[in-house]
Amino acid sequence: MRLIQITDCHLGPELSESLLGLNTDQSLDDVLQLISQEQPAFDQLVCTGDIASAGHDTCYQRFVSTIRAYFSAPLAWLPGNHDSAAIMAEVNIPNPPEARQITFDNWLIILLDSAVPGQVYGYLAESELNYLRTALAANVDKHVMIMLHHQPVPVGSAWIDQYILRNAETLFDIVDQHSQVKALVWGHVHQDFESERKGVKLIATPSTCVQFKPDCDAFTVDTKMPGYRWFELRADGSFDTGVSRVTGKQYTIDYQSAGY
Repeated sequence: MRLIQITDCHLGPELSESLLGLNTDQSLDDVLQLISQEQPAFDQLVCTGDIASAGHDTCYQRFVSTIRAYFSAPLAWLPGNHDSAAIMAEVNIPNPPEARQITFDNWLIILLDSAVPGQVYGYLAESELNYLRTALAANVDKHVMIMLHHQPVPVGSAWIDQYILRNAETLFDIVDQHSQVKALVWGHVHQDFESERKGVKLIATPSTCVQFKPDCDAFTVDTKMPGYRWFELRADGSFDTGVSRVTGKQYTIDYQSAGY
């Protein structure tokens, strides 16, 4: 299974929306062009949250129409802290994106909502945890990837790690009971990150817009370019993954900003 992950697009209600000076529609389009050049065929595209800069139905409609102008592969999404899960669930879109789980041969991708309305940090409600428990118990014969928005472990930057998944220990308690879980994958941190815990890969993916510099305790914008992540999931539960970034572009970005 060839899986493509994008994340943290931060689209606004209008095409002119920018984040720290960067036009987020333009950078998303550049990333989608890159995917179309590098990935002639893939099975699934997932966006792991912060699709919108602030939840608005026009953001989600435009996001889906933009994706589908490029690709016919199935699309899935989950909300980030800047999104509105309620609007995402109700927005009028033909064939709306999958929002709960993806099954492909002997792999299961579980999508979790870690967003807390009105807050930047993440938290998995008991309903989400129970959904995860049920899905894992019902699919002991499948290899599992869990995708969410917030990081369940610190990535090494104090300013973004204060907005971590606050009940990550409960998530890990569940994961530790199910050896079929192969990876936890998220967005939120606008940077590449890979680690491992008890044999489970821990992976974060760069944003399709502005990047945050790793290992910085204060808010720091990185000069790295927008990008996406690909996964090649194998039948035996192993997988390869990598990040690819836009090249040959010059963006107007406020690299001196102290926050957004």
